[in-house]
Amino acid sequence: MNGNASFTFDDIGVVSVANVHAPEVVLSSDIDDRLADFYERVDASPGLLQNLAGITERRQWPVGFSFMDAAAAAGESAIAKSGIDRARIGLIVDSSVCRERLEPSSAVTVHNLLGLGTHCMNYDISNACLGFLNGMHLAGVMIESGQIDYALVVDGEGTREIHDNTIARLDDPAATMDDLFENFASLTLGSGSAAMVLGRHSENPGSHQVIRGFFRAATEHHDLCVGSLERMRTDTRALLDAGTDLAKIAWDNADKSDWHDIDAYILHQVSVVHTQAMIDVLGLDADRVPRTFPTFGNIGPAAIPFTLASVADTLVADERVLCMGIGSGLNASVIELLW
Repeated sequence: MNGNASFTFDDIGVVSVANVHAPEVVLSSDIDDRLADFYERVDASPGLLQNLAGITERRQWPVGFSFMDAAAAAGESAIAKSGIDRARIGLIVDSSVCRERLEPSSAVTVHNLLGLGTHCMNYDISNACLGFLNGMHLAGVMIESGQIDYALVVDGEGTREIHDNTIARLDDPAATMDDLFENFASLTLGSGSAAMVLGRHSENPGSHQVIRGFFRAATEHHDLCVGSLERMRTDTRALLDAGTDLAKIAWDNADKSDWHDIDAYILHQVSVVHTQAMIDVLGLDADRVPRTFPTFGNIGPAAIPFTLASVADTLVADERVLCMGIGSGLNASVIELLW
């Protein structure tokens, strides 16, 4: 049943993981202030972002700081933490949802900014909020095959443009509460970046072994969340229901026996509603689920490595970690690490 959607690795390790915080804090109350006229017009009260999503603030990059600058900053930090010579990196993957152009890839700019070698393959992987996990999987396959020694996966996300566009749309006198809920997810997004260096576990003392994982698809739900930098249209309720259904099916069918006793569950960070739904549906211990969304929002595919990097110093050797996400489309993925 599992087929090639499930995988195991023999000798892959996370050599380093890093995140970079965007410097400009945007409070949910700041967004409420910008929507004051809209709230008055539709007879609604401010506080929806904080009360419904549990997000008190998120971040933005300075004007002129690109998504690729953000990805490169995280990549530089991950390389420094890894202690390896960047000349040994044979692959860089940029998994960012946010991109400024159709071509060339974002990865070529990040490759250049990081001064990586001419032998280092570089390209983007785009798969909504699961792109980073896809990058980890691809890197592991290429390292284990012997084609490369090290891979760097990066992700840089920014929200200034989509926030401004969404607020401008709601400022239209014709906008209604239905428009707010259709665009609500756009205002939960946050800016940030993350990166990871992967290599052979046996050759990198102190690395954290990538054990196994799986991917599952429910693409009949591909139209529930459709986004661009201009706007993101989301059927929030249907997306939550379909996502948790897929997570439950994938969890129950997975080749695992003891995932209910994991030391840390690194979930994709969306909102308090989404997080609690995943905890309830999968029967997880809520105390083992770190949360970054309250102060950073939903950072797209950067959210899982960003959260992992945030708690990395609290993890100890031999603790088990599950990186778990659901991406628009719908797709679900889990990757197990042995710290």
